[in-house]
Amino acid sequence: MPLTVPVILGSVRSDRIGIRAARFLIARLEARGHVAPLVDPAELGLPLLDRMYKEHPGGTAPEPLERLAKLYRGADAFLVVSAEYNHGVPPALSNTLDHFLEEYYWRPSAICCYSAGQFGGVRAAMPLRAMLAELGMPSIPSLLPIPRLQKVLDQDGTPTDAWIETATAKFLDELAWYAEALRTQRRAGTPY
Repeated sequence: MPLTVPVILGSVRSDRIGIRAARFLIARLEARGHVAPLVDPAELGLPLLDRMYKEHPGGTAPEPLERLAKLYRGADAFLVVSAEYNHGVPPALSNTLDHFLEEYYWRPSAICCYSAGQFGGVRAAMPLRAMLAELGMPSIPSLLPIPRLQKVLDQDGTPTDAWIETATAKFLDELAWYAEALRTQRRAGTPY
């Protein structure tokens, strides 16, 4: 059965390179028959967090939040694409994620981290793992770090380096395994 896997991009910078990774991952998920909508904070224009979605009286949340809540409730997993800002999680990503809570519950997440340098954003992935677990969408054990992203994927997200295809196939196999297992469990009932 196809999975619904929102791909949450974590950057709003005008010259961001993470969009390449998001495009690449969306294409690979769709090639497997999955639904992979892009959640782009630059397009959403969410304000800095003042009220979580659940803190708005029913039907009064801003339209982007209503749209995301509906998408997230139907999701089987989440794929987070994160840069590394000062060894941490990008502020736009944190703000985008923090607007929700229960909508993430009982669904796995996966982290694709990247950088223009040699470390591939892994220093941001560690605090991001803790954050995603606290939000109710624990990350799968594997990461997909992409060092020197600008040399690995072109503007459209097309690979220019062969290793990325093999690494991504294994990464997405693992995410699908967890997503299918947790979907089965959610259908049987959740602890609360």
